Amino acid sequence: MIDHAHDLELVQTATDRLLTAVGALDDAAVTQSSRLPGWTRGHVLAHLARNADALVNVLEGRPMYVSGEAREADIEAGAPRPLDEQLADLRQSAERFRQAAAVPQDWSRTVELRNGVTDQAARVPFRRWVEVELHHVDLGIGYELEDLPAEFVEREIDFLTRRFAGHRDVPGTTVAAGDGRSWTTGGGAQGGPLQVEGPAADLLGWLAGRRDGSALRVKGGALPALPPL
Repeated sequence: MIDHAHDLELVQTATDRLLTAVGALDDAAVTQSSRLPGWTRGHVLAHLARNADALVNVLEGRPMYVSGEAREADIEAGAPRPLDEQLADLRQSAERFRQAAAVPQDWSRTVELRNGVTDQAARVPFRRWVEVELHHVDLGIGYELEDLPAEFVEREIDFLTRRFAGHRDVPGTTVAAGDGRSWTTGGGAQGGPLQVEGPAADLLGWLAGRRDGSALRVKGGALPALPPL
């Protein structure tokens, strides 16, 4: 059962943490490279603000983005802004999302995201939580995968292993955190079964494309190359 109200509280906590961390930066820091190839921190911040507005669109029954080109153009246009404008946009867009999610609605309905992906409306707050937490890490300002809330790490590993389940490019794989927790994924490609073991933060980093998996132990073959998210 998806508890959207609980997830909205988690989004708010993560957003407050992000705003506090970004507020300690300066204009020069915003122009520096993030951990995402080709993106400055300004790109990441602009994307986070536009993603909040895009999820408002989803909740209100509009297309998430006008087009892929418009999405990219908005991020490029927002990236060079000074820190105070970035912060104001982050704060205001987050509030627009909070208000849209506070409106009584059918949370069991199916909504459409990017590229034809559909999901239950109740999972939209979780998806926003993912954006805020992982992109906070992507900023490279001292918030690491190891700092992510334990609930987030477990739920995001669960979400990503489900996403790759049956994928034609991923052999059957068991992902094990070493503390008794394990997940299964892949199964659509030849090879395996594989077992990938390591700390939960490193498992999440590999599944989410934030780490290369070199800290993980693999049994039964080579570490699978995961498709892009």
